[in-house]
Amino acid sequence: MAAKTAEKKDSNQPLDLTGGTTLAHGKLAEDRALALLQAAGLKLITRNYRTPGRGGGEIDLIMRERDGTVVFVEVRSRGRSDFGGAGASIGSAKRQRIVFAARFYLAALAAPPPCRFDAVLLEPEPHWLKGAFDASEWLNI
Repeated sequence: MAAKTAEKKDSNQPLDLTGGTTLAHGKLAEDRALALLQAAGLKLITRNYRTPGRGGGEIDLIMRERDGTVVFVEVRSRGRSDFGGAGASIGSAKRQRIVFAARFYLAALAAPPPCRFDAVLLEPEPHWLKGAFDASEWLNI
Protein backbone atom coordinates (compact mmCIF):
# COMPACT_ATOMS: atom_id res chain seq x y z
CA MET A 1 0.00 0.00 0.00
CA ALA A 2 1.49 3.34 -1.04
CA ALA A 3 1.86 5.98 1.66
CA LYS A 4 0.07 9.25 1.11
CA THR A 5 2.26 12.33 1.16
CA ALA A 6 1.02 15.77 2.04
CA GLU A 7 1.70 18.28 -0.68
CA LYS A 8 2.39 21.79 0.55
CA LYS A 9 0.36 24.36 -1.36
CA ASP A 10 1.63 27.84 -2.09
CA SER A 11 -0.84 30.24 -0.46
CA ASN A 12 -0.53 32.66 -3.38
CA GLN A 13 -1.55 30.16 -6.07
CA PRO A 14 -5.14 30.12 -7.39
CA LEU A 15 -7.50 27.78 -5.53
CA ASP A 16 -8.70 24.82 -7.60
CA LEU A 17 -12.40 24.29 -6.84
CA THR A 18 -13.05 21.57 -9.40
CA GLY A 19 -14.42 18.32 -8.01
CA GLY A 20 -14.77 17.40 -4.34
CA THR A 21 -17.37 18.39 -1.79
CA THR A 22 -18.31 21.79 -0.44
CA LEU A 23 -16.86 20.77 2.93
CA ALA A 24 -13.57 19.77 1.28
CA HIS A 25 -13.47 23.07 -0.64
CA GLY A 26 -14.06 24.99 2.58
CA LYS A 27 -11.28 23.17 4.41
CA LEU A 28 -8.88 23.72 1.51
CA ALA A 29 -9.78 27.42 1.42
CA GLU A 30 -9.21 27.73 5.18
CA ASP A 31 -5.87 25.91 4.85
CA ARG A 32 -4.80 28.36 2.13
CA ALA A 33 -5.96 31.38 4.13
CA LEU A 34 -4.16 30.12 7.24
CA ALA A 35 -0.92 29.66 5.27
CA LEU A 36 -1.24 33.19 3.85
CA LEU A 37 -1.79 34.74 7.28
CA GLN A 38 0.96 32.74 8.97
CA ALA A 39 3.39 33.75 6.21
CA ALA A 40 2.54 37.36 7.12
CA GLY A 41 3.48 36.70 10.76
CA LEU A 42 0.08 36.08 12.36
CA LYS A 43 -0.26 33.23 14.87
CA LEU A 44 -3.22 30.87 14.97
CA ILE A 45 -5.27 31.00 18.18
CA THR A 46 -8.09 28.70 17.10
CA ARG A 47 -9.86 27.44 14.01
CA ASN A 48 -13.60 27.00 13.40
CA TYR A 49 -14.61 28.64 16.69
CA ARG A 50 -18.31 28.12 17.38
CA THR A 51 -20.56 29.51 20.07
CA PRO A 52 -22.61 26.96 21.98
CA GLY A 53 -26.27 26.52 21.23
CA ARG A 54 -28.41 26.88 18.19
CA GLY A 55 -28.35 30.05 16.13
CA GLY A 56 -24.94 31.13 17.33
CA GLY A 57 -22.00 32.23 15.30
CA GLU A 58 -18.88 30.70 13.85
CA ILE A 59 -15.48 32.17 13.05
CA ASP A 60 -13.25 30.42 10.55
CA LEU A 61 -9.91 31.56 12.00
CA ILE A 62 -8.93 33.52 15.08
CA MET A 63 -5.39 34.85 14.75
CA ARG A 64 -3.06 37.12 16.72
CA GLU A 65 -0.94 39.89 15.19
CA ARG A 66 2.57 40.51 16.51
CA ASP A 67 1.26 43.57 18.41
CA GLY A 68 -1.35 41.45 20.24
CA THR A 69 -4.35 42.43 18.12
CA VAL A 70 -6.83 39.56 17.86
CA VAL A 71 -7.96 39.09 14.27
CA PHE A 72 -11.26 37.36 13.50
CA VAL A 73 -11.06 36.01 9.96
CA GLU A 74 -13.87 35.01 7.61
CA VAL A 75 -12.69 32.85 4.70
CA ARG A 76 -14.72 32.82 1.49
CA SER A 77 -13.97 31.03 -1.74
CA ARG A 78 -15.59 31.18 -5.13
CA GLY A 79 -14.54 29.57 -8.37
CA ARG A 80 -15.95 32.52 -10.30
CA SER A 81 -16.61 36.16 -9.55
CA ASP A 82 -20.21 36.15 -10.84
CA PHE A 83 -22.82 37.71 -8.55
CA GLY A 84 -20.27 39.89 -6.77
CA GLY A 85 -17.72 37.21 -5.92
CA ALA A 86 -16.66 35.93 -2.53
CA GLY A 87 -16.70 39.31 -0.78
CA ALA A 88 -20.31 40.00 -1.67
CA SER A 89 -21.34 36.82 0.14
CA ILE A 90 -20.46 38.33 3.54
CA GLY A 91 -23.75 40.11 4.11
CA SER A 92 -25.09 41.91 7.15
CA ALA A 93 -26.55 38.80 8.78
CA LYS A 94 -23.26 36.91 8.37
CA ARG A 95 -21.31 39.83 9.82
CA GLN A 96 -23.66 39.94 12.81
CA ARG A 97 -23.13 36.20 13.45
CA ILE A 98 -19.35 36.65 13.26
CA VAL A 99 -19.49 39.56 15.71
CA PHE A 100 -21.79 37.56 18.02
CA ALA A 101 -19.18 34.78 18.13
CA ALA A 102 -16.37 37.30 18.61
CA ARG A 103 -18.17 38.89 21.56
CA PHE A 104 -18.65 35.45 23.08
CA TYR A 105 -14.93 34.68 22.59
CA LEU A 106 -13.79 38.04 24.01
CA ALA A 107 -16.09 37.76 27.03
CA ALA A 108 -14.02 34.81 28.27
CA LEU A 109 -10.85 36.92 28.39
CA ALA A 110 -9.79 38.86 31.48
CA ALA A 111 -9.15 42.00 29.44
CA PRO A 112 -10.32 42.27 25.83
CA PRO A 113 -7.41 43.02 23.48
CA PRO A 114 -7.66 45.24 20.41
CA CYS A 115 -9.39 43.33 17.64
CA ARG A 116 -10.38 43.60 14.00
CA PHE A 117 -12.38 41.69 11.44
CA ASP A 118 -10.59 40.54 8.30
CA ALA A 119 -11.61 38.46 5.32
CA VAL A 120 -9.56 36.23 3.07
CA LEU A 121 -11.22 35.87 -0.30
CA LEU A 122 -10.16 33.14 -2.70
CA GLU A 123 -11.71 33.83 -6.11
CA PRO A 124 -9.58 31.83 -7.04
CA GLU A 125 -6.56 34.09 -6.30
CA PRO A 126 -6.16 34.98 -2.59
CA HIS A 127 -7.05 38.50 -1.40
CA TRP A 128 -6.57 39.47 2.25
CA LEU A 129 -8.82 42.33 3.32
CA LYS A 130 -7.64 43.80 6.61
CA GLY A 131 -10.47 45.49 8.46
CA ALA A 132 -12.99 43.99 6.03
CA PHE A 133 -15.86 45.39 8.05
CA ASP A 134 -16.43 47.68 11.01
CA ALA A 135 -18.09 45.94 13.94
CA SER A 136 -18.26 48.92 16.30
CA GLU A 137 -22.05 49.12 16.02
CA TRP A 138 -22.38 45.49 17.26
CA LEU A 139 -19.24 45.14 19.39
CA ASN A 140 -19.98 46.78 22.74
CA ILE A 141 -17.15 45.65 24.97
